[in-house]
Amino acid sequence: MSLRKDLLGLMRGDSQADRVVPRSGQSARLTLATSAAMAFLAVFAMALSMASGRLADRWSDALAQSSTIRISAPPAELEAQTWAVLTVLEQTPGIESARALSDADQQALLAPWFGPDLPLDDLPIPRLIEITETTDGYDADGLRLRLAAEAPGAVLDDHSRWRTPLAEAAGRLRILGWLALVLILGATAAMVTLAAQAALSANAQVIRVLRLVGARDSYIALAFVRRFTVRALTGAAVGTGIGLLAIAILPSARDTAAILTGLSFSGTGWLWPLIIPPLSAATAFTATRIAAFRTLRGLQ
Repeated sequence: MSLRKDLLGLMRGDSQADRVVPRSGQSARLTLATSAAMAFLAVFAMALSMASGRLADRWSDALAQSSTIRISAPPAELEAQTWAVLTVLEQTPGIESARALSDADQQALLAPWFGPDLPLDDLPIPRLIEITETTDGYDADGLRLRLAAEAPGAVLDDHSRWRTPLAEAAGRLRILGWLALVLILGATAAMVTLAAQAALSANAQVIRVLRLVGARDSYIALAFVRRFTVRALTGAAVGTGIGLLAIAILPSARDTAAILTGLSFSGTGWLWPLIIPPLSAATAFTATRIAAFRTLRGLQ
């Protein structure tokens, strides 16, 4: 029987052929449990892939068109070098604005790591200057040369060393997430294949009787394909629903932990896990069809 006829037969159904496949037993429980567990894991793999993309976008947006100058100098020279740096920045094309962070600003930046009571006066904390670039940007090398001449204690950080590794790491995490999804589908196919082969072997005597009364292998195979596909679809739907519920109740990222991103979906991203049950069903259909014909040939 052709693949197209199998698909049509799968949608139409056949109550008489369905009686060939046991409705309960180890194969049924194995198929349902495996499909549910794998779909649950697939939801988290998909969430990881999408969360890594959001993390990269968030950090890239935060670092884009912004730079920082760190001034490390003796207390007596700190204010003079700060004003010298601000003067240089005002004269540099491509810089929209520049602002020296106050002690309160710097304490707020350090509070998530060291607490709100950090004594800045007793610590050699460098002065930070926040730069906002124009869309055209500025000449970083030229600015470094001017800073070296006007304020020897000033160091320019254009955040390029942060953006590139972050983008690469996020890209690899995204690939790993989709690779995990592929591996999960492969494991589902393997388990469904084993369950289908076990069910076929357990019903070898029934299959011989059906052959004696004129049933073709394609008719018998379709009964197993239909039953295991429905089981995989049902189990995957349950596992996907539980996975989405688990994702929904996870705590989201807080403002005080802005470097983190919630392992969740956003907007239309919540629709993506809905493809997991059909994918599981298609995987089970293909795996069961191959296993059924292979096993039936061995029962000649």
